[in-house]
Amino acid sequence: MKEKTYQTPCGTIHYWASVSHPDEISLVFLPGLTADHRLFDKQIQYFKEKYNVVVWDAPAHASSWPFRFDFDLFDKAKWLNDILNQEKITKPVIVGQSMGGYVGQAYAQLYPNRLTGFVSVDSAPLQRNYVTAVELWLLKRMEPVYAHYPWKLLLKSGTKGVATSDYGRNLMCEMMLVYDGDQKRYAKIAGHGFRILAEAMEKNLPYELKCPALLICGTQDHAGSCIRYNKAWHRNTKIPLIWIEDAGHNSNTDKPEQINRLIEEFVAKI
Repeated sequence: MKEKTYQTPCGTIHYWASVSHPDEISLVFLPGLTADHRLFDKQIQYFKEKYNVVVWDAPAHASSWPFRFDFDLFDKAKWLNDILNQEKITKPVIVGQSMGGYVGQAYAQLYPNRLTGFVSVDSAPLQRNYVTAVELWLLKRMEPVYAHYPWKLLLKSGTKGVATSDYGRNLMCEMMLVYDGDQKRYAKIAGHGFRILAEAMEKNLPYELKCPALLICGTQDHAGSCIRYNKAWHRNTKIPLIWIEDAGHNSNTDKPEQINRLIEEFVAKI
């Protein structure tokens, strides 16, 4: 994997790529809010010899800093598209965890015929009709919560709340420790992320997936209403939904072998 950069008007995005056959299928891994490229270490390790792979530190996250918080979900999708063009990738399969899945849906809205496949890992639908007015109101007001919550407690709840395995919890702890001593930046990343998510939902766009898709969700995913959203998403769209037993919100870190197998089977059918 080679570390590369992409310049935006707001700052520099750092991403890692291994692209030897750009005209073949490329797995594009998009980590969730406050996580970084390490979230997909087990997937990169498994797939880098089989497919082209790309993973980023999302804008303002980890290495992609300094960065101005003057962007929305669609800017992220556009920058992602520029990165894929920079790598000459023609058949992207987005694997988005949580916020990464929302970026993937914004991407599908902007470039409806560009995606070869979409895998949602503990994410949720971006359509307005899935969320309540109260949920939207709360999403826009999360920054002060993260800014004033005692850091040690935040670190504890942030790691235990997203994973059930020691590996998953330790990894999340390492990723959160990037912001140790700068809780203000952590709160800004989280607050801004939730706000642009709410704004994308309020646009009330179709966010239709015109490519093969797969939904994956941990049975112990207690982040927001992820389980409820996935049940409704599957019911309304008939997109296949796979439950990962005893896995949390970062199910790809709790059950990496199972997730890798599901992604591999999904890609093989495309």
